[in-house]
Amino acid sequence: MRHPELLIPASSLEVLKVAVIYGADAVYIGGEAFGLRAKAKNFSLEEMKEGVAFAHAHQVKVYVTANILAHNQDLAGVRQYFEELKEVGMDALIISDPGIFTIAKEVLPQTEIHISTQANNTNYGTYQFWYRQGAKRVVSARELSLEEIREIRANIPEDMEIETFVHGAMCISYSGRCLLSSFLTGRDANQGACTHPCRWKYALVEENRPGEYMPVFENDRGTYIFNSKDLCMIEHIPELLSAGIDSMKVEGRMKTALYVATVARTYRLAIDEYKKDPKLYQNRLPFYREEIAKCTYRQFTTGFFFGKPNENTQIYDNNTYTKEYTYLGIIGEANKDGLYAIEQRNKFVVGEEIEVIKPDGRNLTVSVKKITDADGNNMDSAPHPKQLLYVDLGQELSPFDILRRKEEIR
Repeated sequence: MRHPELLIPASSLEVLKVAVIYGADAVYIGGEAFGLRAKAKNFSLEEMKEGVAFAHAHQVKVYVTANILAHNQDLAGVRQYFEELKEVGMDALIISDPGIFTIAKEVLPQTEIHISTQANNTNYGTYQFWYRQGAKRVVSARELSLEEIREIRANIPEDMEIETFVHGAMCISYSGRCLLSSFLTGRDANQGACTHPCRWKYALVEENRPGEYMPVFENDRGTYIFNSKDLCMIEHIPELLSAGIDSMKVEGRMKTALYVATVARTYRLAIDEYKKDPKLYQNRLPFYREEIAKCTYRQFTTGFFFGKPNENTQIYDNNTYTKEYTYLGIIGEANKDGLYAIEQRNKFVVGEEIEVIKPDGRNLTVSVKKITDADGNNMDSAPHPKQLLYVDLGQELSPFDILRRKEEIR
């Protein structure tokens, strides 16, 4: 049995720090170019340097994505970008395109290269090919079963690594190689600009009856025919560990700090507690399930791990997330009055009960005793997003504690 890392996404420097504090062994980020999440905040070179320094100070690795499918006009810019990345000190590049791979080997010969899932890595022959080219790791296609991953492990060199998605959104197209967004909106998913048309509601129009929209029924539940449930393997840590996986990867480079903290902390606890005592893991399954459902999600599925998905892995009647908790902000340093700094993300008011989640796995229910603005003026509520505030929650807190509020599910 191998001992895989927990690999967590980060959309910004703040989220990277949260991922590190809440249990990541490694974090993957995108720069301002050549990654597949163009709408994420992403990182400037200076932010990358700061993020890498913070992660390395906590013995956490950082991988940078450069996984677009490149066109001719991209290649000169890729070379210049990789020259700039020499200063960053990241631990690996994530690449899908052979042309970009070649440039990376020339410009950054000492940097590990991981082959993105976008390269459609579905068999051990593909792994062997990339190993011969000098890749350290290959990210398996989401379409593989655990049995197929075990077979790959048995047929590749011992020092070659397998990275596998274990949690997050699923794509309707083969390993993300989707043309829907480009065709319908002109924004290319393979260049980082996906508009997620797989989540839209569709109707059928007959060529000779323009304007007559007929509902598309896959069955009697509705018409969201491409809308997959989210992947979640929190209940199957033993199977993942026995399959020979080296890195358990969470999808979500567009997600909030609350999402990242919740998922990272839950998987960290599940992995560590299983390795400590399998019975402890089994006894704690209800807790893991409850915690992982406290971030936004589209219901859960185990994807392809135990065989091909069936009709129950789709959501047919809506394209909305389940959202049980609202993200309020991250605790900063205390001021001279003992109030804690927070950059507010959603409204909360004096007197209401909210929850503090801590990196060690504890959740604290607290009451908002006091709110002041940056000048020390008392406030009844925190109504302005991104406003710097100071709060008294009646508890001793620590930087990177996260505040959330439970919402009524209707």
